[in-house]
Amino acid sequence: MHLVLPDSESTEALGRALAATRPPRAVVHLHGDLGAGKSTLARALLRALGVQGPIRSPTYTLVERYPVPGGEAWHLDLYRIGHAGELDFLGLDGDEATLWLVEWPERGAGALPPADLRIELAQEGMGRRAGLLAGSETGREWLAALAETGGLRPLVAG
Repeated sequence: MHLVLPDSESTEALGRALAATRPPRAVVHLHGDLGAGKSTLARALLRALGVQGPIRSPTYTLVERYPVPGGEAWHLDLYRIGHAGELDFLGLDGDEATLWLVEWPERGAGALPPADLRIELAQEGMGRRAGLLAGSETGREWLAALAETGGLRPLVAG
């Protein structure tokens, strides 16, 4: 699925739509250059899941944990790690995470669970372009549910 996100509101709308169709357990890998909208999308998704209070960027903490319906969401930003072995010290081996939102997942290659959904964001003019790719049956079902809601139809690129 390819989307055109002309402004930050449409990026946030994508986050809300992802939250509304979220499966019980999922891993999302967020790809894109600095400023592509990864954190904006993650914040909108978390807020739509009912996260109250500040939603901090995990740029320096590497991981922020939030209670969400059915468990816990982990928002990771791996931009500052040197190699995947550094993730061993974050205690990411528990089952309490029902949603993983991972920015810069390529830096944690081999130490992260595989993506159910891969989201590629890129700046395009004043807005962004998003590509959503399923990496598992859960991801395929999530994309199908997202397409069925119809809320993103105006954003679908031809």
